[in-house]
This record gives sequence, structure tokens and C-alpha cells, in this order.
Amino acid sequence: MIFTGNFLASGVANISPLFALLTLVLVLAVLVSLVLVKFKQSLLVGYLLSGVLIGNVGLLWLTGLDKGGPVITNFAEIGVVLLMFTLGIEFSLTEFKHLWRTALIGGGLQVGITAGIVGVLAAVFGYPMAESIVLGVAVALSSTAVAMMSFHDLGQQNNPGARASLGIALFQDILVIVFFLVMPALYGKGEGGVAGQIGSALLKGVIFLIGAWLLGKYGLTPLLHAVAKTRSRELFTLTVIGLCAGIAFAGGALNLSLALGAFTAGLVVSESIYSHRILSDILPFKDLFLAIFFISVGLLIDVPAIAADLPRILIGSAVILVLKGVIVFAVLKWIRIPGRAALLAAGSLASTGEFSLVLIGKAGGYHPFGPGTEQMLLVCTAMTMAVVPSLMRAAGPVGKWLEKKGYMGTRKVVPESMTPVRLLKEISDHAIICGYGPVGKSLNEALKRCGVSTLVMELNSETVRELKKAGQPVLFADSTHPEALDLAGIQRARLVAFTFPSVNATCSAVPLVRERNASIYIFGRAKYATDATRLRELGVQVILDERETAVAMVRAAISSYDRADVDPEEVVHEMMEDV
Repeated sequence: MIFTGNFLASGVANISPLFALLTLVLVLAVLVSLVLVKFKQSLLVGYLLSGVLIGNVGLLWLTGLDKGGPVITNFAEIGVVLLMFTLGIEFSLTEFKHLWRTALIGGGLQVGITAGIVGVLAAVFGYPMAESIVLGVAVALSSTAVAMMSFHDLGQQNNPGARASLGIALFQDILVIVFFLVMPALYGKGEGGVAGQIGSALLKGVIFLIGAWLLGKYGLTPLLHAVAKTRSRELFTLTVIGLCAGIAFAGGALNLSLALGAFTAGLVVSESIYSHRILSDILPFKDLFLAIFFISVGLLIDVPAIAADLPRILIGSAVILVLKGVIVFAVLKWIRIPGRAALLAAGSLASTGEFSLVLIGKAGGYHPFGPGTEQMLLVCTAMTMAVVPSLMRAAGPVGKWLEKKGYMGTRKVVPESMTPVRLLKEISDHAIICGYGPVGKSLNEALKRCGVSTLVMELNSETVRELKKAGQPVLFADSTHPEALDLAGIQRARLVAFTFPSVNATCSAVPLVRERNASIYIFGRAKYATDATRLRELGVQVILDERETAVAMVRAAISSYDRADVDPEEVVHEMMEDV
């Protein structure tokens, strides 16, 4: 046994700590997450639990790393950067325009009331002013990722509660960015008074945002046009990662934080025609590093310390859920959101979230919290996020019961500002047209004349720009990418048509489409009979170019002869039967 242990130890010593960490993280995250999926829990909670297991059952020795080592810290920082980058891409000024009432009024009241109550309680328990404010804001933040994933899993993306939750989440996201700027002044890390430091930080942040916007419009957008014309997926992805890293580095070099730089990089491209393509390319990377971020947070959780302080942790988690749930529900009811929708939104936002942890970690760089406080917030975040899906599933039955008892009144009409807008994420029962050549253009115009909603997926940047100007829902995306199909709402579509003659691309995309929507109608185009056979075997309704060309030519040729005894349509019909 001693020989085996020494042999294993010597083998582990020859493995790169970075590779060992990645292997351990990925394997354990998959195993734990598979178990949690059966119980309909968020994968993010699985990542946290994986970190707890790695750090507390002796598995970390396989990597040769310490819990607080630089490798793990750097992985967590990369996870935050990519998380903030995707947040910037997903942040839409158009979306904010339609949700301004909920975001500014609902989000402002929710954050203000929650942060105020928690901050006062923290001050009563002896925390300094700066730490009390940070704790108040950290508890006021919710897990946007868990909330939106849960709405998707429940099929409630278009529910008014989802729109209300998104509005408040947008406000929280903006608040995090602003708070990153003022945090150094809050801890007195600068020259001059606090008000002067905060004003200087905000001014520096605004100048940085304007500079990044100008760079994006006059420098990065032409670069993306040039890269898009190469039609190289690898070069496009490399450009996106370089864009994220470069602007994030610039933000860090100006003492504005990497997180703000990454968010700005995403914001620069959020309104461009490339935003959906970038989002689909970056999602796999984001998911990987987001998992690593949560696992690195789980590594910091000390199970013996939790066991010794379990009653206080359970009480703290319950207080967070009740306090935030009640505040969100009351605020949304006050701005006249229907009771059942407000209850669903309250359940989705009742937890603390990933940015609560980022905020605490950032604050720890200026003045570390006590081990007990940090541990409590870490565990409370994990526990409250784990409860969110269950709270949301219970919102419907509880809402019906409360309505029957007369506690919430009758269902009211949703205010106009909360009505789902015809954005890409809300479109449903639509036709997805892949490729906008002559065939795709004709099909799109014909369907629109029939009153059918359409969405075009195209890789020609010039075509995408023209369609966007014309008001046509369009994605600059590759239809063979699963993330692009999800962004196109493939789960809600009635049909998808592959109008290009590339049979290999169609064959690659069809299984991905079927995985997401088994009942969807799929149309494909083939040049030759052998290609048509391949597509039909996949259940595709095929339009054969050879056959259609032959029919059109026969009809035109016969019509050119003045033969009263021959009906061209009968000949065509007989020919089609033979074919």
C-alpha cells in the first residue's frame, strides 16, 4: 500500500497542476451536475458543490495546488471577465428601453430597500460603514443566470414575471458596474474626499465608455467586417476573444477593473449585427469558465466551519429568501404587475447570486471580511440559489390558492410597458430561413405576405446589415451551431428551411434541430438525387434542384410549340410521376 501511494504521488507530481485541476474540475462537475439535474436543480449549484467536495474531501492534493493559490484565483478572474463580457453582449439598450419602468422603478426600489435594511442591520452588529454598504448591495443582488435558466426550463420565458425579473436584473447589472467604480473611494483608497474620489471614478468610467464606443464604431466594427468576409470561424472566434481581453486589459490598466473593461467590450458589440454570432461563439467558453469560477468559490467553503455555525447559516439563508422575496413581490405589485407574475418573479430573485460573490471578493482586496462573514455569505448564496427553481415551481399553485382566497385580487391586464415586444427572444410559431440567396429571399417574402413571422440566419454581413435596416429579424450566425439555433428560438418555431444547396451543412444541422424541436417541419434543398436521398433519410422535405429545373424546362419548351393537341401540364404531371 505504501509503495502504491508513493507511486501515485510521484506520478501526480509529473502532471501539470493546471491540467490536473482542469481534469478534476470537469469530471467532478459532470458527475455532480448529472445528479442535480435529476432533482431539477441549477447546474451552477452543482459547480459550487463540486468545489466544496474538491476542497474538503482531500481531492485537491491531486493537483498540487492550495485553496487560495494563484492558479485557482486566476481561473476565477478569467471566469468573471468572460461572464461580464457576455453580460455586456446580452445587455440590450433596446431591451432596456422597453423595460425602463420596471428596471428603474422596480429595480431601484428593490435594491434600495434591500440594501438599506441589510446595511443598517450590519451596522448594528458592529460592521464599519464601508463593509455595511458592501454587504447591503451584495445581498440585494440576485442570480440572473439561475433566474433566466429557470424561466427557460419552466417554459415561462414570455411570462410577465420573466419580463419583470429581467428588468430588475438589468438594473442590478448596471449597479454592479457603477459600484465597481466607486468601491475604491468607499474604502478611502485614493486622494481627496470621498465625494471627490467617487466623482473622479465615475468621470473616468464615463470617459472610458465613450472611448470604447468610438473605438468600436470606427475601429473594431470595420475589423469585424473584414474578419466576417473571410468566413473563417476560427479567425472570428479568435478576434472575439482578443477583443474581450484587449478592452478588459485597458480597463484594468486604467485602474477601472478588468470586469468593467470586459463589460464595456461586450457593450461595444451588443448593438451590432455580429452580437448574436459573437454570443454563440463565446457561450461555450463562458460556460466553461463560469463553471470554474463557481468551483473556485466552492473551494473556499470550509465544511467544518459550516457545521459549527449551521444554525446561523440556515437562519441567514431563510432571512435572505423571505426578505428579498417579500420586497420584490411588494415592489412589483406596487407598479401594478399581476399577482401571480409578481410571485413568480419574487421566487426567481429571492437568492443572492454570482455577482454577490464577485463583489465580496473585490471588496476583500481593499479590506478583507472576517472568515465567518465570508463563509456565511458563500454558503447562503449556494443554498438560496439551490432553492430558486423550487420556489418558482411553487409560485403557480400558491398564486392560484391566494387568488381563490382573495388575497391578491383578480388578474389584471399587464401594463403596456410590460407587454412582450417582438424581439428575437419572444418570436414564436415562426419560420427560420437559413440562407438569404434568391431562394431564401423568395421564400421569406412569400411567407411574410401570408402573415407568417420569419427569422433569417445569414453569414453575409452586407446582407445582414441591409435586412436589419429593413426591420427584418435576422441573425448573423451559422445554422450548424447549436447556440445559434437556440438564439433563433428553434424550440418555438414552426418550420426551418435550409435554402442553400450545401447538403453537408444541412445534414449537420438537422440532428441539432431535432434535438431541440422534434415536431418542427424541416425543408432542405439538394442539387442531385443522391443528395436528396441523404436528406430524406433524415426526415427532411426535399426540394430537388435537378427535378424542379427539369420540370420548368419541359413546361417552357412544350409551351414554345403551338400544339393544341398537347397539354403541357399533363406532360409535366406524367413526367413527375416517372421521376
